[in-house]
Amino acid sequence: MEPQADLSVALPPGKPATAHDGSPVLWISDGPAPEGLWARLRAAHPESGWWPLLLTSMAGEDGDRPWESGELSPPAPEAARDHDVAEVLAKAWRDSTQVDEEYRDLVPEQRLAVTAPHGVEWPGLAPRTPLTADPGEAADRSAAWLARRPNPRLGLVRAASGAEALSVIGWQGAVNHGLDVTVLSAVLADWEERFGTRLVMVGFDTLALSTASVVADREQAARVAAEHFALCPDNVWQGTGSLDSYADSLVGDETWSFWWD
Repeated sequence: MEPQADLSVALPPGKPATAHDGSPVLWISDGPAPEGLWARLRAAHPESGWWPLLLTSMAGEDGDRPWESGELSPPAPEAARDHDVAEVLAKAWRDSTQVDEEYRDLVPEQRLAVTAPHGVEWPGLAPRTPLTADPGEAADRSAAWLARRPNPRLGLVRAASGAEALSVIGWQGAVNHGLDVTVLSAVLADWEERFGTRLVMVGFDTLALSTASVVADREQAARVAAEHFALCPDNVWQGTGSLDSYADSLVGDETWSFWWD
């Protein structure tokens, strides 16, 4: 796995990273991603076929997790089937609104307040919204901002998009929530189409996406927030504490971040 042969952009020193079975699934830089390189590689992607990612990790005894610890597990080809995103998120919403044990003592009114204004009923997919920027340029801005975090490495995945790249590498960061990586890829592919999102950063149990359809008002934010909560309830249960507050955080934000405990 040597992406340099397909690229006119010079790469820093790096090596293949392997899945649990030893098969190479991506190329990863040895050190931090050089400033501005992500954007140049993103621009080159249509011709090169290599999707860039900023990679963060969890330190462990087996090296940087999951990139050097054998925790990547690409699905079998037959598992990469089509998923109905509306059905996937409706089911995920039902699962996410089942209150964790630590919240069992909340009275019903308090429980409903967490997912207000939707209550426990799935509101359906948010409507497609006009793009507020070019998706590639929005991704470049998010990458420049995310690259300021401590020492993200550069990853390159042979994939048609960031959504596909997640399945190609077999990312397992949401496994504690029972989310198969092909399901995550299907949702991200749908968001790429509806909201102009692009996968920019991947961590041990985190994802960061740019969006070229920035939420402009609270009504739109509430609908988008419901999809985020369905996919990643920890953003609310262990983050803002309420869907209402989470929706506020989306207004005007060009980067969407997700964390699964």
